[in-house]
Amino acid sequence: MNKTKDLYKIIGLMSGTSHDGLDAALVNINPLKNNRLKIKLIHHIHIPYDAALRNRIHNAFNGTTEQICRLNFELGEVFSQGVLSIIKESNVSYKEIDCVSSHGQTIYHIPPSETTTGCTLQIGESSIIAQRTGIPVISDFRTADMAVGGQGAPLVPMADYILFGKKDKTSAVLNIGGMANVTIVSDTIDKIIAFDTGPGNSLIDEVIRLYSNGEILFDNNGEIAQKGKPEKQLLDTLLSNQYFKKSPPKSTGRELFGLDYAKEILLNNIPIEDIICTLTHLTAITIVDAISPYNPDEIIVTGGGVYNSYLIELMTNGFREKGIKSINKITKYGIPPEAK
Repeated sequence: MNKTKDLYKIIGLMSGTSHDGLDAALVNINPLKNNRLKIKLIHHIHIPYDAALRNRIHNAFNGTTEQICRLNFELGEVFSQGVLSIIKESNVSYKEIDCVSSHGQTIYHIPPSETTTGCTLQIGESSIIAQRTGIPVISDFRTADMAVGGQGAPLVPMADYILFGKKDKTSAVLNIGGMANVTIVSDTIDKIIAFDTGPGNSLIDEVIRLYSNGEILFDNNGEIAQKGKPEKQLLDTLLSNQYFKKSPPKSTGRELFGLDYAKEILLNNIPIEDIICTLTHLTAITIVDAISPYNPDEIIVTGGGVYNSYLIELMTNGFREKGIKSINKITKYGIPPEAK
């Protein structure tokens, strides 16, 4: 791209670990002095996946090479349609779009450790997106981060810094997706801290899906959890997971907090409402415990978890007990939770 341009129009594509749909955002990016950027959201769309596609993605987490290969091309077509749709809805010309930034769908993610090399795989063939749209595509962000020694997650710290980095203020930008991740930002880029706190919606969704034989995919607004009570022994066992004792930087995924873990949890002879309530408490407690030591002035919440009012209530109460009073959804800043 021409580095002398004053304005870039870029379409970002994201399909998260909850694999419920594709989010596309058209943004204007203006380069400023001191290597800062000004970002303005022009339009956002969410394209829900039908049940069949969600199941194919879910099966690919433990799928064959053929399944993953076919899904890679199928998602490339789906992502292409997302690009075409947002361009049409935004009334902009294809020629105005500088590039498409496509994250892809994470199929496997293992962060590096002292004993193992990290690896990560996102699919949704970028060559198909480029051919179908005629627009250059940038992709493979997580692999690029790992190649230079990073965890491959979270990916959003730079964007969080640009959007919410303020002088004399520390903000915790919390995204609750399949996993929950946080970026601690202030006024300087060297002070950015970002990591995965642990499971967000993943264990809740997996347990509900298994228990209902795929008829229910998530706990709508925390309604199931609110009918139950946290089971102390199960909660204590879950909280003893070594991941929560690790210091940042750290990242995780469904390889740890996913299908196999959900199957183990369901072996407990506990009512399903109590299990879901316990898992919701697990997410809230681990988020609060991970963020509170940084004593942020404000917590900005985004991601699908903002729609679970019971989770938000538990989390808010937990933060207030720690003396952190300002907890706001990202909509306060005019950004839809799915768009960031």
